[in-house]
Amino acid sequence: MKGFVFHGPGQSAWEEVPDPAVKEPTDAIVRVEAVTVCGTDLHILKGDVPEVRPGTVLGHEAVGEIVEVGGDVRTVRPGDRVLVSCISSCGRCSYCRERMYGQCRGGGGWILGHLVDGTQAEYVRVPFADLSVHALPATLDSKDAVLFADIFPTSYEVGVLNGHVRPGDTVAVVGAGPIGLAAIATARLFSPERIIAVEPAPARLEAAHRFGADAVADVHEAPRQLVADLTDGLGADVVIEAVGVPESFELCTRMVRPGGHVANIGVHGRPATLHLEDLWSRNVTITTGLVDTHSTPALLRMAAAGRFPTAQLVTHTFPLRRMEEAYDVFAHAATTGALKVVLGDGQHETVALRTA
Repeated sequence: MKGFVFHGPGQSAWEEVPDPAVKEPTDAIVRVEAVTVCGTDLHILKGDVPEVRPGTVLGHEAVGEIVEVGGDVRTVRPGDRVLVSCISSCGRCSYCRERMYGQCRGGGGWILGHLVDGTQAEYVRVPFADLSVHALPATLDSKDAVLFADIFPTSYEVGVLNGHVRPGDTVAVVGAGPIGLAAIATARLFSPERIIAVEPAPARLEAAHRFGADAVADVHEAPRQLVADLTDGLGADVVIEAVGVPESFELCTRMVRPGGHVANIGVHGRPATLHLEDLWSRNVTITTGLVDTHSTPALLRMAAAGRFPTAQLVTHTFPLRRMEEAYDVFAHAATTGALKVVLGDGQHETVALRTA
């Protein structure tokens, strides 16, 4: 089969790799029908995630069909159409028992495309299949469903839930890429008074409006002042960092009100300054997090009911063989207008993906 292989910073290729096989009785083998590229994958290619060894197949999000299972797998069987979660869960360690699957100490956590071969391939081995794949309703299209492998649970859990968004809040989201847009969509579930999106790209500011932002601000045009003007000088109740660079994190800490929350989602490859000389007396809560995906079943039910504008997130589709082109389009989103790229067998750009 073929997969997208990381060969070191700046080096990758769509090439022949060994077929995956069941190694543990809890494994499943999934034939990939739809897969996407994540901003974290771009961080890996830049060398920001040194744990990823050269020779690793990248990718941690997929929709596909179960083709083989180990002897201990009980909840899925060959022929089932499933979502492959970005997080694997052993289900037994103390963290998994607290639904903190991202911190699994039993061999799970974020391992696909990180510590073991991932989903950007024709087939993928999924460890701990009973807890790491989710059966999909037939009504949910693959190109929509794959968004719930990572970006929607990440935005919801690490951004909205960690930020304690409540009815009547002012929520500022810094970064209107896929994660930021999903944070806007899921924050709306809690009826905030207003959501403000901060982003440099005009096309993404327009997308933020479509996803439910009540106000938008170019990051270069005094977004802090806009937030202050809309909140009588207090600042936002919740600020969600969805970029992963020092400047965006520091902007978030300047826009939050006393007693407010800064929820960091972004993957940071460089140190960010924490200005405790300004923050120590303001009762600000700052949270970080790796998604646990405990919310995935509920989000999938809402997606099947049409509660999220998922179709607007997928701007480009490709067949799997054009993986390198898809990466290039996604990496140059400022010029291509890409939000999410989705790849699937036998498809062509801008053509809807096949569902099982």
